[in-house]
Amino acid sequence: MRNGKSIAAAAAASILVLAIGSTADAAERGTEARRAEAAQPAAARRATTARPQRGEASYYHSRFEGRRMANGERFDPDSDSAAHRTLPFGTRARVTNLANGRTAEVTIEDRGPYVRGRIIDVTPETAGQLGMRESGTAPVEVRPVGSPRQDQAGDRR
Repeated sequence: MRNGKSIAAAAAASILVLAIGSTADAAERGTEARRAEAAQPAAARRATTARPQRGEASYYHSRFEGRRMANGERFDPDSDSAAHRTLPFGTRARVTNLANGRTAEVTIEDRGPYVRGRIIDVTPETAGQLGMRESGTAPVEVRPVGSPRQDQAGDRR
C-alpha cells in the first residue's frame, strides 16, 4: 500500500509539474505576442486597422508646388501625395471616386483638408486619374492599404 501511495503521489506531482510548465509556456507565448505587438509602432497598427472613410475629396492647386508639406518634403503636383487629417504619414491608401468608379493609390504625406466635409486632398495628377479635375471635388472612399514606412512610423502630427 505504501508503494501505491508513493506512486500515486509521484504521478500527481508529475502531472502538476507538467501543468505548471505548459501554463508557463502559454503565458510566455502570450507575453511574446504582446511584446511583438508593442514593438510595432502605434501608427502602423492604426493604419492597418483603419476603416474605409467616405466623404468629399478635393485637390491641391498647382500654386503649392515646391512648398513644404507637413512631413517636411516639398509638394510635387505630379506625385501621388495626399493630405489626410489622421492617417499616419507614409500610409498607402486607395481612393475611389464613387461617382465614376475610378481609383488611384496615394501616399499620405500632408495634413488636411481643413474644409468641413472634406476627408482628403490629392494632387492635380491624382485628381486627373480620379476624373475630378473639372469639378474640383468628388465623393470618394479612402481605404488604407499599406502601413507607414518604418522610418516615418514615429509620426506624432
